[in-house]
Amino acid sequence: MAFSVVMPALEMAQETGKLVAWRKKEGETVAKGEPLLEIETDKAVLEVEAPADGVLARVSVHEGTVVPVGMTIAWIIRPGESLPQDGTPHGSEQQRANPTPSTPVSGLLPAQPAMDTRTVAARISPKARRLAKEHGVDVARMRGSGPSGEILASDVLAAAKSQPAPAPAPVETLGAVGRLMAERTTQSWTSVPHFFVVREVDAGGLIAAREHSKSAIEQAGGATLTYTDFLVALIAPLLAKHPPMNASWVDGKIRSNAEINVAVAAAVEGGVVAPVIHNANRAGLWEIAAQRKALTERARAGRLRPADIANATFTISNLGMYHVDAFSAIISPPQAAILAVGSITDRVVPIAGQPAVRAMMTLTLSCDHRVIDGARAALFLNDLVEALREPEKRLR
Repeated sequence: MAFSVVMPALEMAQETGKLVAWRKKEGETVAKGEPLLEIETDKAVLEVEAPADGVLARVSVHEGTVVPVGMTIAWIIRPGESLPQDGTPHGSEQQRANPTPSTPVSGLLPAQPAMDTRTVAARISPKARRLAKEHGVDVARMRGSGPSGEILASDVLAAAKSQPAPAPAPVETLGAVGRLMAERTTQSWTSVPHFFVVREVDAGGLIAAREHSKSAIEQAGGATLTYTDFLVALIAPLLAKHPPMNASWVDGKIRSNAEINVAVAAAVEGGVVAPVIHNANRAGLWEIAAQRKALTERARAGRLRPADIANATFTISNLGMYHVDAFSAIISPPQAAILAVGSITDRVVPIAGQPAVRAMMTLTLSCDHRVIDGARAALFLNDLVEALREPEKRLR
């Protein structure tokens, strides 16, 4: 039986996908479940696995081509099988850059040892000297048209006009992840009505909980326990308590989400991706740490799977490890909120009317005002602050 390889729909309302790379060549043997191709979606570049064992045949879409979701782009057949009658020609255009020939500079002599500056000053008019400085003209190499070879203003202007244009400043080419991040954040910032709620929290309890649980968690799951793991574990049950925080804005309506899937923003080469810990409210702390580690490793290796970034309902972006005190994050639609987490730093705060030093952390909650109002955002953040003060008690 021949299996068709189609452009998959990995995201809500996705209509097209871009084929980034084939991991197998036509005619090669493939095994079910091994990476077959890479596609680009609105969020990331993802691996797609082979749907069956066999031989890759009739690859009809070239790398770099954007095709509709559901379109057959290749087939996997068994030895001796014949291909179905199917095939739509696809092509790609190549752009050729023609080098621009260099333009000779009139009014300039071949390079020669620089003349003594006193000699130059003696045979150049004050106006010409000023113009030469303004236009960056090297008068030491010029032949003047004035009496006794004096350099005139007209000589300088002629030389300046004939000089080649300065080389353009280097332009950084964005990779796929960087370009997608730029497009998504621009779309979100210009279409989603953001508002922000900020709270400072005493992180002493969080620090103590991590130190107390770190050894046991690392031995059980093999992952280093992070503050982000605690945040995921504490936030997940609060999303169930505060449904609007876990909702989405879709087609002009508020959609409630039955699952609680927490995305964790991770820095990768050329940008940021947000792999998802699915059903985080049902996972223990050690399981969250293990999942977060595996997802982060796959993200940084460029090997995220489609399911790794699908169906997030809330996002956490933690820049504390980069010593950022506080920041405001941009929402990832159709999610309604994202939590930005700053670094834990010692600050002087009032305790019972007296100054004291405490390890403080700043939380900034970005919300979509179409889904969440200020009061609901404040209540959610209040509950999160209370949970962070006694995390071990909440996670029992």
